[in-house]
Amino acid sequence: MENPYLPYPVRIDDIQVATEDKSLKTFKFVFLNEEDEEKFKYKAGQFAELSIPGKGEIPIGIASSPVEKGFVMFTVFKAGVVTSHLHNTNIGDVMGIRGPLGNWYPWETLKGKNILIVGGGFAFTTLRSSIVYMLDPKNRGNYGNIDVVYGARTPGMLLYKEELIEWEKRDDINILTIDTEAPGWEYNVGFTPAITEQKAPNADSDTYAIVCGPPVMIRFTLPVLEKLGYKNDQIILSLENRMKCGIGLCGRCNIGKELVCKDGPVFTLDEVNITPKEY
Repeated sequence: MENPYLPYPVRIDDIQVATEDKSLKTFKFVFLNEEDEEKFKYKAGQFAELSIPGKGEIPIGIASSPVEKGFVMFTVFKAGVVTSHLHNTNIGDVMGIRGPLGNWYPWETLKGKNILIVGGGFAFTTLRSSIVYMLDPKNRGNYGNIDVVYGARTPGMLLYKEELIEWEKRDDINILTIDTEAPGWEYNVGFTPAITEQKAPNADSDTYAIVCGPPVMIRFTLPVLEKLGYKNDQIILSLENRMKCGIGLCGRCNIGKELVCKDGPVFTLDEVNITPKEY
């Protein structure tokens, strides 16, 4: 049996500043061993532990998509010892990745369905993975309409801006980026729940909503989705902020009997509603 705590060695292949305040950077990693890349098979919605010897590890949602080969990508917010050290690394540095971990969005269940994606802030990472996955020519025919509501505090804090621009040009996905009012901002203005209520599609039996963002955004978005007709089993949440050790041993991620990093981080609202009311 392989040691679940042993990370795969990877090399930093690219680093990009992701936001104007430089608090988020996007890292591309390549595996030092081909067999490790083969073992690291993941699905959109999963996460991994980024491991730096002597510093520790941090759970981060996987921002790359399974259809993107040759690298794995993460967008990291500078917030503590591990992430600060990571922000100071250079291309070519070697570190570790442990995973993939957790469950994923239920892609088989979602086949043939319309998808509403609601995201906020830097929690858009696994949503980016999901959009790239669904838009891949091999997968696009498996899913219906794709609507995306994505907001950040300012235009400069939106992630993956170049990709957002390219997605907006397509006719098979509807991107609703939202923000505070700013010079030159031509898109929607308002909080994520408000724009979702105004412009997101109403639910029917063939429409599901995927929601990932700060707890306060989730809390105020859920009543809006209910008002739009989404049933609890049609609302899929990612509780990424609860992830800890990744394999359910430390117990710090629990919500009632559920261990988010093992049983989640993806849950339907039906599943969340039978846990203690933390969302």
